Amino acid sequence: MEIENEEKGGVMERVGGWFKKIKNGITGVGKEAKRLGKEDPRRIVHSFKVGLAITAVSLFYYLDFFFDGFGVDAMWAVMTVVVVFEFSVGATLGKGVNRAIATLLGGLLGVGAHDLASFTGEKVEVIILGLCLFLIASMTTFFRFFPKLRARYDYGLLIFILTFSLLSVSGYRDDEVLDMAQRRFTTILIGGAAAIFVCIFIRPVWAGQDLHTHTASNIHKLGTFLEVFGRVYFHEPNEDKNQASREDYKSVLNSNGVQDSLVNFAKWEPRHGKFRYRHPWDQYLKVGSLTRECAYKIDALNGYLNSDAQQTPLELKTKIQESCTKMSSECGCALSELAIGIETMSWSPCIDIHIVNAKSGATKLKALMKTGLWAEYSHTDLLTVIPAVTVAALLIDVVSCTVTIADSVGELASLSKFKKHDPKTNTQTSMDKLNTTPSLQGSHVNILVE
Repeated sequence: MEIENEEKGGVMERVGGWFKKIKNGITGVGKEAKRLGKEDPRRIVHSFKVGLAITAVSLFYYLDFFFDGFGVDAMWAVMTVVVVFEFSVGATLGKGVNRAIATLLGGLLGVGAHDLASFTGEKVEVIILGLCLFLIASMTTFFRFFPKLRARYDYGLLIFILTFSLLSVSGYRDDEVLDMAQRRFTTILIGGAAAIFVCIFIRPVWAGQDLHTHTASNIHKLGTFLEVFGRVYFHEPNEDKNQASREDYKSVLNSNGVQDSLVNFAKWEPRHGKFRYRHPWDQYLKVGSLTRECAYKIDALNGYLNSDAQQTPLELKTKIQESCTKMSSECGCALSELAIGIETMSWSPCIDIHIVNAKSGATKLKALMKTGLWAEYSHTDLLTVIPAVTVAALLIDVVSCTVTIADSVGELASLSKFKKHDPKTNTQTSMDKLNTTPSLQGSHVNILVE
């Protein structure tokens, strides 16, 4: 009896452990779903939009009126919605246009190859179809390695190979290849049109707007760090070290893939909101590249800020403190103004003032360094002087980076026709908007047209 009770107790413990794991798993999924929805509510809307589009096109299969016209090929409309519907309008349009054109060209070429081969004998027909299939598939696959084609038309090239292969192969056993191609192309157009219609007219998500906000947010993160770095590094009173040690800027270091995808998607989008036709989307790549370059220098500065071994002579730090603090603060203010300017599509005269002040601090520090500032400390341990020298040099580089970012944003402002911004305008609203922008680091941004 005792053995049986022990066995029953062991079984109950295992069952209880399983139920606990299942409960924890369900709770974990619920918490993750809540976090994702709270981080960007547009994800919830997108999920409902996909469900709506799939339900709408599935009527072509459920209703006898439509099924009699399309037959089982009506399922291609559902499949098209599943593979075409993306998070943003640009991504959906890109895939939709790629799929439509590729299906049309692949279908026409497949039907042409079938008709050409049908004029020959049965054995020769197989050879011709096989040769056409080999050449088309090989050439198109090689074209997918071209960077420009891969960036925008990779999905279309893939669908072209698929469509041509299906028609050329199935046409060998089916004489009604033309009717089959026509039905499939029609249902694919219907599915693509439904996806694009729902994506554009029901709470659209514009990749261009996301790219615009993402670029401004990245610059703002750098400005926030630099505004307080100098004062914290030199241990000025009433400055919280944690305020400058925020590592929000680190997300800028790995933003290259996000920006490339958003630029590619934005180019497919029609005119919307503040963005006209032929908007200079490529200029955002230039601004983003310069922003990342500045972020790497800021990352190096952050390493010295967090270093516990700051044994630089106090007299030396005092001599360079004013110039370094001025460069850091003025660059931070300039970058913050640039971020606000991008977000509001305006240009503030304060930007030029901050840049002039930052250059003035850099010039003063360079002159100080040329006077043999470090020579009088040669009797001390060289390792105690190097950190201050490095920080000063990095800040001078940051000033140069800020100037190039401002020039690049200025070019963007000229191409996009930014408005002149009144410096007295309240900028706090724009700051708050930048800080509350939904995260663009999620998986929905990293969807590539492939």
